[in-house]
Amino acid sequence: MIFGLPVISVAIWLPILFGILVMATGDDRNAPLARMIALVGGVLGFLVTLPLYTGFNTSTSAMQFVEYHSWITRFNIHYHLGVDGISMLFILLNSFFTPLVVLAAWKVIEKRVAQYMAAFLIMSGIVNGVFAALDSILFYVFWEAMLIPMFVIIGVWGGPRRVYAAMKFFLYTLLGSLLMLVSLIYLYNLSGGSFAIEDFHRVAIPMSAQILIFVAFFFAFAVKVPMFPVHTWLPDAHVEAPTGGSVVLAAIMLKVGAYGFLRFSLPITPDASHKLAGVMIALSLIAVVYIGLVALMQSDMKKLVAYSSISHMGFVTLGFFLFNQYGMEGALLQMISHGFVAGALFLCIGVLYDRVHSREISAYGGVANKMPVFAAFFMLFAMANSGLPGTSAFVGEFMVIMAAVKVNFWYAFAAASTLIFGAAYTLWMYKRVIFGKVANHHVAELTDINAREIAILAILAAMVLGMGLYPLPFAEVLHESVSNLLEHVAHSKIMMGQ
Repeated sequence: MIFGLPVISVAIWLPILFGILVMATGDDRNAPLARMIALVGGVLGFLVTLPLYTGFNTSTSAMQFVEYHSWITRFNIHYHLGVDGISMLFILLNSFFTPLVVLAAWKVIEKRVAQYMAAFLIMSGIVNGVFAALDSILFYVFWEAMLIPMFVIIGVWGGPRRVYAAMKFFLYTLLGSLLMLVSLIYLYNLSGGSFAIEDFHRVAIPMSAQILIFVAFFFAFAVKVPMFPVHTWLPDAHVEAPTGGSVVLAAIMLKVGAYGFLRFSLPITPDASHKLAGVMIALSLIAVVYIGLVALMQSDMKKLVAYSSISHMGFVTLGFFLFNQYGMEGALLQMISHGFVAGALFLCIGVLYDRVHSREISAYGGVANKMPVFAAFFMLFAMANSGLPGTSAFVGEFMVIMAAVKVNFWYAFAAASTLIFGAAYTLWMYKRVIFGKVANHHVAELTDINAREIAILAILAAMVLGMGLYPLPFAEVLHESVSNLLEHVAHSKIMMGQ
């Protein structure tokens, strides 16, 4: 409880209320006030989530901090919230990035400042709702609602092709979501009139129906991850989005799709998940290898990191469908790490873009001569993106590769290729942008990062190194929930086999 209020509800509604308050400041004449209120709202929004971690019981897989209130009684829909070891860390990750995104836009966004800041605060609260919802209709409401702020962010503050990118993002995600809604209604009837997600876990579903439900969930969640071949919206969205939009897309919104597999697909359709695991592993490895090669061909820094995100998220879905403890825990740690690393890389690219107004690698060269402090931070995040031991990315990737070896050596071999491709495209970009002689007058006029930018990148650097050197505080939270999920999936498979 916080001031007598339930923690999760505060984590959801506090950022939303601050977002409304920021919008109430009006036009850009009050921009300084809007920025300050947004920063206070972002910081408070993160602080109120900390009790979820400090008060979390790591010895149980049960839902904690549960809230349960009637909502639409006629259809047995409830305001039902709670967190386990899987969802809690993502609420913290989401709330952690909100004040950083506000700070990153402090001087950059000069038009419609209040609306820009408000969009991120409102989206932060909505995404917390996605991770905490235990009623499937409540989950669906939050799931659809989070599209709106991101659609506005891309469409209003994006680049020249922002409307095209925003529409593509919205249509891809909306069409997948409609299939999920049909499945939820079917499960409601099958469960005897309940929309509770945990009730769906206990329903006996015929294999033919399981496969159809799994496919419907796949289109909803795979688009968000995004998995090959429904990934094509992401590079466009990243390239056109403002820096803050790219950070939240990479650090948070991709994780929502992967989370959906764990909360819905695996426990509700366990036998279909096993039956179709080969397809999911194949699609994941295509993302790791093929999309890694596509990243090598990019000349735009944002597009390169966007394709890198697709490749790294392939590791996540691979870990899920190996059905062992190392794989699933490694995939979850990879999700957390990717949030820090990809978010940091997009912020670094934003720093350069704010000064030179180009994302093309060829527009740079010799940046280290003018921005040595920035070059040091950028190097750390580039190394982390390459999976360097001692950084956060290595932990999850190593665990997934270990899990893959136990299932099939060639899965592990293909997955491990990301360590080569990741280093190739990331360090190729870094070398051409940072090293060499000063390439042109734009680079010659660069100034190093200021105290605000140093603070943002230093916080992310601390998280990347801290998680890489001591991952236990993250891993111990996940363990019981992952074990329980794997037991549920394995038990259901045995029962169906009988």
